[in-house]
Formats: sequence, C-alpha cells, structure tokens
Amino acid sequence: MASMLLTSLRSSPLTSVQAAQFGKASQVSAELNNTSPKSKKTLATPGVKNIVLVDGVRTPFLQSGTIYANLMPHDLARAALQGLLNRTGLPKDAVDYIVYGTVIQEVKTSNVAREAALGAGFSDKTPAHTVTMACISSNQAMTTAVGLIAAGQCDAVVAGGVEFMSDVPIRHSRKMRKTMLSLNKAKTLGARLSLLGSIRLAHLAPELPAVAEFSTAETMGHSADRLAAAFGVSRLEQDEFALRSHMLAKKAQDSGLLSDVISFKVPGKDIVSKDNGIRPSTMEQMAKLKPAFIKPHGTVTAANSSFLTDGASAVLIMSEEKALAMGYKPKAYLRDFVYVSQDPKDQLLLGPTYATPKVLEKSGLTLNDIDVFEFHEAFAGQIMANLKAMESDWFAQTYMGRKTKVGAPPMEKFNTWGGSLSLGHPFAATGCRLVTTVAHRLQKEGGQYGLVAACAAGGQVCDCTKPTKHLHTWKYPHNTLLYVCCRVMLW
Repeated sequence: MASMLLTSLRSSPLTSVQAAQFGKASQVSAELNNTSPKSKKTLATPGVKNIVLVDGVRTPFLQSGTIYANLMPHDLARAALQGLLNRTGLPKDAVDYIVYGTVIQEVKTSNVAREAALGAGFSDKTPAHTVTMACISSNQAMTTAVGLIAAGQCDAVVAGGVEFMSDVPIRHSRKMRKTMLSLNKAKTLGARLSLLGSIRLAHLAPELPAVAEFSTAETMGHSADRLAAAFGVSRLEQDEFALRSHMLAKKAQDSGLLSDVISFKVPGKDIVSKDNGIRPSTMEQMAKLKPAFIKPHGTVTAANSSFLTDGASAVLIMSEEKALAMGYKPKAYLRDFVYVSQDPKDQLLLGPTYATPKVLEKSGLTLNDIDVFEFHEAFAGQIMANLKAMESDWFAQTYMGRKTKVGAPPMEKFNTWGGSLSLGHPFAATGCRLVTTVAHRLQKEGGQYGLVAACAAGGQVCDCTKPTKHLHTWKYPHNTLLYVCCRVMLW
C-alpha cells in the first residue's frame, strides 16, 4: 500500500515569466507557498529539491472486450503519451526518462514503456523501463520518477501505466510447452514423430491467467467477501456504496469534471472520449444479482466490484525549477512516499487503514487537515471494511499497536467524482488517475491537502517509518495530497 500527499496551486500563483523576473525559482516557490490564507503548512523541506506534477491524462477507461478489443497494450500507452504531449505542449526531447507500469504483460512488448515511447515519437535516446507492482504499478512508476529527480539524475520524467484485459496471454499446458520446446531441438524425423505421438488430449488444455493470490491460492473477490463478513459489512451497504460511486461518476462526467480523459481515435472505429463503465442502476436491480465468489451466501457481486478494464494513463513530473523555467504552472508538489506490506491472507485489502496514519504522522498532519480523499475502490466491501476498521478503537489497539482509532474520512470529501467501481480499473493505470483526480479536485474545491489510497495484490501497504511499509507524500503547490497504496489484484 502507498500513501501520498499533494498540494495544489491556488490564488493565482506566479507564472514562469514572472519567475524569470525574480531570477530564482526558489522565490517563486516561496510565493506559491504563502499566497493562500488557508495554507496550514507547506511541507517543504529546506535544501530538498521541490518536485511537481505538471499534468496528467488518461485514455477513456473501457470495459474489456469492447471498443479496444483489437488493440495491443502499447497502442493504449502510446495514446496516453501522445495525449500528454498534446496537453502540455512538451517538446519530446525535453523528457529525460520514461517509466511505465503494467501488470499483465504482453510477451511481444515486455518493456511496454520503451515500445510506447518510440511509437509516440519520443527520441530513441530517451531511456524507458517498465515496472510491475500489481495495482500500484503506476504508483511505483511515479515514485521512481520522483526518486530520479530527487537524486539529480533527471529534471523531467513521464510516468504512467497501462492495462489491456481484452487479450491476456494464455499459455499451453506445461507438458505441451515442454514437448514443443523438445520438438525444436529434435534432430531427426523419427525423434519429431516420437514427440508428436506423446501428445495427449489433456496436454491441449490451456493455462488461463491465475485468478488467485499465489501465496494463498485465494481469489481477490473471495478475500473481499471474507473481509466484508469479518467487519459486518452487509450486502445493502456494499450496494449503496457502489451505487453512490456510479451516481457521482455520472455527475462528474456530465459536468465535464473528468478533464484528464483524452479523446482517442481507435483504428477502424469512432473516436472514444468517455469511460463506458459508468452505469447508474437502482438498489432493486442490484439486489437481484447473485454472489460472484462465495456462493450462495456471499455479499460481493458483479455490481459492487470493479470490472475488468482496458486503459492507460500518463503524468508529467518535473523539478519545480525546470517546470517554471519552461513556462508551466504545476498542479502539485510531490513530497514523500512509503510502501507497506501486510498479511496477504487476512489483511490483503486493509492497506489504507494501516498506511493513512503513517503518512499523516510523517507529515505532521491530522485527518482533519485533509480536504480531498481518493481511495481505490477494488470492491465496495473492501472500502466499507477499511472505513469501519479506521473507526475502531479495538482494531487499532489489537492489530495496529495504536492507543486510539485512526478515524474514517468524512464521506463529503471521499471519492466525490466516482471511483474504480464506476470509472473502471485498468490495474496499472489507476494510480495516475487517482493522483490526477486529487490534483483537479483540490483546485476545483479550493482545498490544500489530499489523500490517495490504493490496494494491490500481495497485501502490500505503505509507510516510511518501517522497512516493510512504503508511504509517499505528494504536495501540490498550495494544496497537498496524501497518497496511500495497498497492493490488491483484481481479476
């Protein structure tokens, strides 16, 4: 799980032209940090380079098997990169490095970052590498970018993530693979015929991608169902939260608030400009669905789970000095990060509960200081269980070693533009969406601090204070986002 803190620009901060007049970016930074009467603290560290989020975009998130079905992952990643270039007007040769995340790798483009970058027209002299960390893969890409800039290796890094569930790799069985490899080595016709004769019908059965945690052999949906039961989260509560997500996403979409979405011309098809998984329903219709994982008494259904999604995202991260020199008005400062790991069986989806207090304490903030919350909605039951855990003194004392509860985010600040349940969840692309959404919400709502949380497979969570936890704090100019990531894989 990862936790990030961002601070967003407000109150007509200085432009880069004005920055040049002042002579030093540090003077601009001071101006940005002191113009807002609401500012609580800047979280700036003396002597440490300021790192900013310039902008972020994403392709429309579409249900797998729909309009993107005939593409490849690098096609979507390329579209996101080109969209970022068009949105920012960034010269391609100004990018020092590109980092991209993905979970289900296409074997033909194992380093999808490089293939997408070349396809988008970036210089072949610009290094690019791919990272994978389940549903926080683009979070890992972003924190890698932060590390490269903080270390003085780069001034401008593009980070992002892509997932393409419409065409996942399906392997032959192990016995069939061994036979086929042996055929390549066979020297004589007799040897080849002998190998072909050894093939049995059972060898032809394909191996589908794993639908379970490798360490526990349990599906993510089964884990979510058990977690909901453990915290007494009812089917009604889950359906209500899922409906809320879709209603808010629909409102945000109709109001033009999802400005990070770029239009994409799908070859041979029309231009796509909207997410297609937003489907407001009714409680009555949702109640008709049967349990998807634990049958017949489970509470997790298709309606209160995130769906398989195709999509890509990208963000431009720069040193503040470089961004201002190039004339950009950054949307956020990026301050710190931590990753945290938990028990992958019983605490797989509880990362936000563990990481949130870590990032708050590390930053010297309280829950009341946060203006915007964006949590990844893997399952409605997962969200509700975390909120109940955060409100429980007993859980805090028994499992977290804390004297008092963490406290749950107020719902009027929580995922108010929808979330993964409605917008979709392309595994490796969600992190950038969360961060960009928080930046936009902070600016729209005039907030200062924001907190992001996301789950990922393996039970990993974030916190800088312990080696097993990783939490990152990002601050936007004048508004700050706390970003929390827990590892949760959805299938």
